[in-house]
Amino acid sequence: MAHARISMHLPPDINPTQAAIAYGCRALPKLNEELQSEDLRTKQKALMALCDLMHDPEHVYEAIKIGCLESLKALLKDGDHVARIKATEALYIMAAHNVGREGFLEHDVILALSFLLNDPQALCRHNLHLAFKHLAQLPTGAKGIVSSGLIPSLVWKLLPEEEGIQELILDTLALCLQEEASEALDSRMVPFLKEALLSPNDRIRSKAAQALMAVCVPLEGKNQVWQYDVIPILVHLLKDNTEEVQANAAGALMYATVTTEGKYAALDAEAAPPLLDLLCSSTSKVRLNAIKALTMLAEAPEGRRYLQAHVPTFRVSEKDESPAVRRAAHIAIKVIEWKP
Repeated sequence: MAHARISMHLPPDINPTQAAIAYGCRALPKLNEELQSEDLRTKQKALMALCDLMHDPEHVYEAIKIGCLESLKALLKDGDHVARIKATEALYIMAAHNVGREGFLEHDVILALSFLLNDPQALCRHNLHLAFKHLAQLPTGAKGIVSSGLIPSLVWKLLPEEEGIQELILDTLALCLQEEASEALDSRMVPFLKEALLSPNDRIRSKAAQALMAVCVPLEGKNQVWQYDVIPILVHLLKDNTEEVQANAAGALMYATVTTEGKYAALDAEAAPPLLDLLCSSTSKVRLNAIKALTMLAEAPEGRRYLQAHVPTFRVSEKDESPAVRRAAHIAIKVIEWKP
């Protein structure tokens, strides 16, 4: 027989750490009010609920419209570390959507987040760097980070941070450097990247080589890579066990060897043999970057003489399944067989 007795236990799908979400269009306005509450527990519960809702871009749009970004910016200065962590979590989830990234730029969220670069909570710093990474994927977002003057801070934070955060910083820098590299070069980024290339973590080596590709686009970057003796390290990474590291190292060499000094530094480091070995890689990106780097070396007389004996290898690459590789191999043969 059924009884009218009420259980003292909550239903299994109720999360006691999360605020109850109001019905319909009242949900986000109510949470925004609770974010501004003086009661710490109320703020924390509202942040937990907001993080769940921000996975939907429609909710992100509504949250920005009613002023949630301003509330979250205020919480970034909160003395409670849980509030700061959950506020940064909500922001990085919002930054995963285009509408969120645009909101960041309109409401000056970049500068507000930058004050947490020295936060004692590693999770808080991880979240803010994840937000910067998402933001930098939008060209205007990358420009926003650059124009905020954060590049020197990101460069100097690179090596002291833990590995997971280092990866995020490298991702952000690689995207920002495509917009503007001079500020990073003035901040001694090349020596920092040189040290990151020696990391035992293959993801950090790969991302450091990728950032170096962006650094090498301007002439000053090419010169610094040669001056700081980074080219021998890149040549060593051509033999790495990780294909992504090989591809990015070959790509960085491709840019660094545009200058005469870079060509001869690579030839002195015996870059040609390992680059030729990469032509047999199973990854088209590796093959493409290796061919392009070898083409740069072939522009030097010594490199051309060495590669003339390997023209048949390039002939094989002319039949590659990748159109880009076939085109690069055809150009390489023309450069190698060129006679003054």
